Formats: sequence, C-alpha cells, structure tokens
Amino acid sequence: MNSKFYLFGLMIVILFALSGCKAKQSAYSKVYETATAKPIVEEPAPAVSAPQPKRVDTDVFQKEKVKPLDGNSLQQYSVVIGSFLNQTNAQSLKEQMAYDGYRPVVAQNEKGMYRVIVATFSERSQAVTERDDIKVKYAPRFSDAWLLEND
Repeated sequence: MNSKFYLFGLMIVILFALSGCKAKQSAYSKVYETATAKPIVEEPAPAVSAPQPKRVDTDVFQKEKVKPLDGNSLQQYSVVIGSFLNQTNAQSLKEQMAYDGYRPVVAQNEKGMYRVIVATFSERSQAVTERDDIKVKYAPRFSDAWLLEND
C-alpha cells in the first residue's frame, strides 16, 4: 500500500514538473507583435566599385630559397598565392589552380613551409603584373598574393 502511495505521489510531481515547462501562447504572441511592430528599414545596396587601377609596385620582395617538390624549375621571381605548414593543403590549392588553367608549383622553403606558386618569371615587372592580375581576378580570395625572389 505504501509503495502505491509513493508511486502515485511521484506521478503527480512529474505531472506538475512537465506542465510547468510549457511555453504559453501569449508569450509567443508578445514577441511576434513586438518584432512586427518595428519598421523595416532597407539598407542601400553597396556601391559597385570599378576595378582599381594597377599601382606602381612598392612591395618588397620576400627573398628565400625554395625547392620545387615536383622537379619543375623556378625562375628568379614567382607569384605565391598560398603558404602552408601542411603539404596536403598546398597540393589541394595546386590542383584547384591547375583546374583553372595555371601551371602551379608547390615548393618548400628551408623552414618547411609549402609555397603554392602560380607563375614564375625572369623579369620582376612580369611577376608584378601577373600578381596584380591574380589579385583582381580572384578578389578577395588571393588579395594577399605576394612575390617571392628565389635566393
């Protein structure tokens, strides 16, 4: 008899506990009315800017000794679009750029960083032009593309 009494009491406690957790419809109505009462302000569309004119290169080239992993040779100046600690990530970016028609190279520097190079030139001016073209074509993804001078 005592166990039935405890069981009945436990069921009543559970019933009250569960019924107290229900959200009331009026609470939802108040939030909805408050949200719909605020005026809708449309933000102006962002202005479309024209491509920036090519600027005179004042960047300092980063000089370092790099070794291509696939046996390709690099010229004096190279355009780097990615630097990775993980070779798999570098290879993935290389494959993406090859799909876009580039002939990318993954090279490793003396500190173990993997550089993804999309173009290499003997003339600095050609490298600057290509870097700037890539920045415009792939903005903002490769807006931090930089030049490497092979040591």
